[in-house]
Amino acid sequence: MGLLGALGIAGGVAAGGLAYAHLESKLFTVRHRTVPVLPAGESPVRLLHVSDLHLTPAQRTKQQWIRGLAALEPDLVVNTGDNFGHRQALAPLLDVLGPLLRTTPGAFVMGSNDYFAPQFKNPARYLLPDSREEQKDPEALPTQALARAFGDAGWKDLTNRRDVVTLRDGRRVGLVGMDDPHLDFDVMPAPGRADGEDDAVLRLGVVHAPYVRVLDQLRSDGVDAIIAGHTHGGQLCVPFYGALVTNCDIDRGRASGLHGWPGPRPDEPGGEDSTWLHVSAGAGTSPYWQIRFACRPEATLLTLVARDRSH
Repeated sequence: MGLLGALGIAGGVAAGGLAYAHLESKLFTVRHRTVPVLPAGESPVRLLHVSDLHLTPAQRTKQQWIRGLAALEPDLVVNTGDNFGHRQALAPLLDVLGPLLRTTPGAFVMGSNDYFAPQFKNPARYLLPDSREEQKDPEALPTQALARAFGDAGWKDLTNRRDVVTLRDGRRVGLVGMDDPHLDFDVMPAPGRADGEDDAVLRLGVVHAPYVRVLDQLRSDGVDAIIAGHTHGGQLCVPFYGALVTNCDIDRGRASGLHGWPGPRPDEPGGEDSTWLHVSAGAGTSPYWQIRFACRPEATLLTLVARDRSH
């Protein structure tokens, strides 16, 4: 085979790979995880973790999928940010989240793409250990309008603050959150407890980007589990190897899924001093590079069960 033939085959393989990666970015899925984290004797809590929607007005398939998440009938929704993929996405975003906002208690933090509109970037930067670069004249997004709509629905704003959410059955969940560490907006709330937290059945830490410094702070605060997003699960993964990058300083092995922090899972040998950590691979991409490989877009239904229950 000549050089031109080899180049032609290579080009065809690359084109096919890109075509599949674009298709995979639309193969939305719901993952199910069981977390033995509640006190003995407590009935399960169904927590829907939604992250990194990066929604644009034109993404009809994604909008239909998001709207359908309410059929899971969760007890609690945690949204870990990066909702916007376009400056005109507020109305469709609130429309598709409407069934959850109207029926389900929730909590949220913001990500960088809730503050500033995405900009075109060299996709190779994503493969660097730290892909951050200073944006030139970033376009502000309707952050306050989004927060106000979520708050009006009763969802708890955890932007560098503590709060308590009451589930429909009357049980309470303590919450502590931080603003986006990827923008260095994070400030750990002062030590203490929110009003009504003393009888909470669970304490959750919530943050957009799982940087080591914030995971350590939340663990030191005594939370039972940490909920985060941002990584896109690596977005471009290698089969049987996993994520190439995490877009922050957490290790590749924790790019997505259910883990322990900083050691093994709490239900595994050596994990006695760890905190549960769930990192969502998210449901979106940059609007300029709508590709995923071996890393389907997702939301996760975490079934929180008692520690004395099999899992």
